[in-house]
This record gives sequence, C-alpha cells and structure tokens, in this order.
Amino acid sequence: MPSSESGVSVPGGPSASPPFPSPPVGRRTVLRLAGGGAVAIAAAGVLSACTDDKVPAAPDPLLAQEESALVDAAAATAAIATAPDKARALETIAAQRTEHATALRTEIDRAIGTYGDGTKPSYRTPPVTPAAPTPPPAVTTLRDQLTAAGRSAAELSVQLSDYRAGLLASISAACATHAGVLLA
Repeated sequence: MPSSESGVSVPGGPSASPPFPSPPVGRRTVLRLAGGGAVAIAAAGVLSACTDDKVPAAPDPLLAQEESALVDAAAATAAIATAPDKARALETIAAQRTEHATALRTEIDRAIGTYGDGTKPSYRTPPVTPAAPTPPPAVTTLRDQLTAAGRSAAELSVQLSDYRAGLLASISAACATHAGVLLA
C-alpha cells in the first residue's frame, strides 16, 4: 500500500482521484455569491426596520407602580383629616410612598436612557400628579389600597429581574408594613 510523506499509508495512494470531481470555482462565482449575500443582508435589515415601525413599544411596567405610589401618597395625606390620631403614621406613609414613586421614576428614566448629547428622548411618559381624593378616605380604605399595592408590586417583581425585582420587592414589603403595622 502506498504511503504519504508522513509515513502513514493512504488508500489508493497520491494518484487516487476523488470520488466526485469538484468544478473549479472562479472569481465571478465568488463575487456573485458575495453580492447575493450582501443583498440578502440589506433586505433583512429593511424588513426588520419595517416591522419595528408597526409594533408599538410596550409601556414600562413600572409606570403603573409609580402611579399607584403617588395615588397612595395623596390618599394618605388626605386621610389625616379623617383620622387625626394616626396623623404621624399617615405622614410617614405619604412620605415613603412619594419616595417609592421617585425611585420608580428614576428607574424608568434610567431604562429609557439619554442621547449622546445628554438630551432625553421626547417619548418619556411624564409623571402622574393625582388629585387629592374627595372625600378623604377612611384608614380602612387606605389599608386595603396599600395591601393591593403591595400585592401588585410583589407579583410584578417575580416577572422582572435584577434591580427592578429588588426595588419592587422592597416596595411590596414597605406597603405590607404600612398596612399591617402603621395602620393596624
């Protein structure tokens, strides 16, 4: 049996022809394939740009949580009129729910980002400014509202990850403390 230069035997030896002869590939063939690939990539980019215009961006899931925090803060402030004996607890709740709204707004803005020149995109959703509820809510109504807000934040936290999940879990725990301890 013939052997190759390395000393390993090769069936059929160096003069053996491949089972299927391969046609020569010319420059024109290579250029046609490269040009076709470039056209396909460009077409895929155009098609993806077209589909992006038709699919609206989903609103940030934290927007509803921010609105809830602002509504709770306004309700807690208004509830002082119905329960002056709980004024200190209600002031604490209003202040902390306002802080929650601020933290949520900061995260929403961080996720949207800024342009290279430091300006912010025009599609930002402005913060909600809720009106004070009329008549002022009873403490039991506010307690139920805070319980629902805490549950909502907890349910959303398991759907998100990283900082957002931790932020919502912290807000959920604070709402549970507000409802179960401060307003008990």
